Amino acid sequence: MEDDHLLIDLHKGANRQGPGGDAETEKALSLSLIDRAAPLKIADIGCGTGASTLLLARLLNAQITAVDLLQDFLAVLGGRAEDIGISEKITTLACSMDNLPFGDAEYDVIWSEGAIYNMGFERGVTDWYRYLKAGGLLVVSEITWITGSRPSELQKYWEGEYPEIDVASSKIGILEKTGYSPIGYFVLPEYCWLDNYYRPMQDSFKDFLNRNGNSEDARAIVEAEKREIELYEQYKTHYSYGVYIARKSGS
Repeated sequence: MEDDHLLIDLHKGANRQGPGGDAETEKALSLSLIDRAAPLKIADIGCGTGASTLLLARLLNAQITAVDLLQDFLAVLGGRAEDIGISEKITTLACSMDNLPFGDAEYDVIWSEGAIYNMGFERGVTDWYRYLKAGGLLVVSEITWITGSRPSELQKYWEGEYPEIDVASSKIGILEKTGYSPIGYFVLPEYCWLDNYYRPMQDSFKDFLNRNGNSEDARAIVEAEKREIELYEQYKTHYSYGVYIARKSGS
C-alpha cells in the first residue's frame, strides 16, 4: 500500500503516466476514419490524469467515460476538464479495467493508451470486445518489440516486467483471432518517451523524494524508474509502444 501511495504521488502531477503525445492521439483518430461530427459514446480505459480523454473531448462530438483505478488521477482529470470548459462531455469512473460495469454493445469506441498491460493485451481486447457495438472501434497502445531480435539484457528485463511483450504481428494476430479487423498501426516516436514522459518524470524526482522524507521506499521507486529510463536510452531502437486500431467485425 505504501508503494501504491508513492507511485500515485510520483505520477499524479504529470500530464502523462506513460509514453504518448497529442499528435499521436490525433494520428490514431485520423487512421480510424472516425466521423468527428457524429455523436459518439467512448470509453477511455486506464485514462490516468486524462491527456487523451481531454483531447478526444475537444476534437469529437462525444460523451466519454474516463476509467481509471485511481481516484487521485481522476480528480486531476476532472479539474483539468473544468478549467478548459469541457467537463459536461466527460464522466469519470473509478474502477478496475478487468471489472467494468458496461453493457454489451454500449460503446462506439474503446480507447486505451499505455494501460492495457495492467490486465494483459490478449485478455483486455478479448474482454472489451463485447462492450463495442458492431463495427465499433478499438484503439490501444501496447509496448511492442520493433525488431526481430534484441539484446538479452533488454529481453530479460521486459519479459520480467511484462511477459506479453511481443512483435506487432503477434498482437495483430490476437486482434484477428478475437474478432477484430485491424485497420491501422504505427509506432510512437522517441519524443513520446523522452520529452513527454521520461524527462518530466526525471525533473520531478527531487521534489518527490523531498515530499516523502527521502525514505528508502521512495528512493527504491526512483532507482527503478532510472533503470527503466537508462534501458530505453540504450536500446530504444528495439522497442516502443505500438498503436493498434481495429474494428469489431460481425454483428
